Amino acid sequence: MRVRLGILLLVVSLGGASAVRADQITLKNGDRVTGSIVKKDGATLTIDSVHFGTVTLPWDQVDTLTTDVPAYVQVAGASDAGTFTVSGGQVTITSLSGGMRSVGVAEVEAVRSNAEQAAYDRLQSPGLTDLWAGSVNLGFAGAAGNASTRTLVVSGNATRPTMTDKTSVYFNSVRSFAEVAGVNTSTANAVRGGWAYQRDVGRRMFVNLFNDYEYDRFQSLDLRFVIGAGGGYHAIDNQRTQFDLLAGLNYEYAKFSTPLTRNSAEFNWGDELNHKLNSIITLTQSYRMFNSLTDTPNFRINFDFGSAMRVADWLTWNLNISDRYLHNPVPGRLRNDVIYSTGLGVTFGRP
Repeated sequence: MRVRLGILLLVVSLGGASAVRADQITLKNGDRVTGSIVKKDGATLTIDSVHFGTVTLPWDQVDTLTTDVPAYVQVAGASDAGTFTVSGGQVTITSLSGGMRSVGVAEVEAVRSNAEQAAYDRLQSPGLTDLWAGSVNLGFAGAAGNASTRTLVVSGNATRPTMTDKTSVYFNSVRSFAEVAGVNTSTANAVRGGWAYQRDVGRRMFVNLFNDYEYDRFQSLDLRFVIGAGGGYHAIDNQRTQFDLLAGLNYEYAKFSTPLTRNSAEFNWGDELNHKLNSIITLTQSYRMFNSLTDTPNFRINFDFGSAMRVADWLTWNLNISDRYLHNPVPGRLRNDVIYSTGLGVTFGRP
């Protein structure tokens, strides 16, 4: 009985100690939040709260704040590790080295936990092979009996974002066969891929460079090669949503097996979206319209949509749609070619 009572008292005391070590935040309207500060980024304070999970608060609405766990406070471009308090519009920082200073609330540029600071430091000077994250997806379907069919879809994507730029690559492939009465026929055979690079030239503006490749047997397309450059605007840029508007100029080379070859200068415009619907589902969307400057009023459209639902840390269930619309296809071909697939994906990311 005494042993059990001792264990109970130990658990209670540890629980009380952990509660004491939580950061305490009081807002100007009187609301209180208890938890651990993740970061202060821009005008937003992010907290891993005890009762409500991850919450974000306006930094300028914080009335008082007391931290018990050291964090990194950035003022005038320099970070100081230590605990800090907020009161009366002043932030008092007690560094781990023993020093103490006070600054105005508006002077604090950022606050980061140890984990956030480690991720921030790595973004400052990453190696060429660092920071890559993405997935490889596989979908397969088939039938057997009077008709035998096989369809294989493979896709992959990867991005490498840093503090000032982003590199991305993508790949889509579909192969489909049908056998009826002993006759084997290919019913789909298309490959799409490319890469893009963008670099920020301000808080909202960026410049970009991209290169796309495409092959589609049933559009009689042997090769489409596109290279272009332009600029864009980060219309929305936060933890959950990144939405970019972009436009530019490009060159298109298209060789068809009819035979026909096209060389065109094009003006392109569109958008890119990446949105975290919740903790397990991510949506992506890309739209780009290419208006020919060489052969007006011809145009073409690229549209891609993807949804990834996390099943495990490394496994996702995916839905992907890739549409290519050509206003002036070769004679006898349709204008639209769509690849859609669902299946499992293996994810990889920066450690």
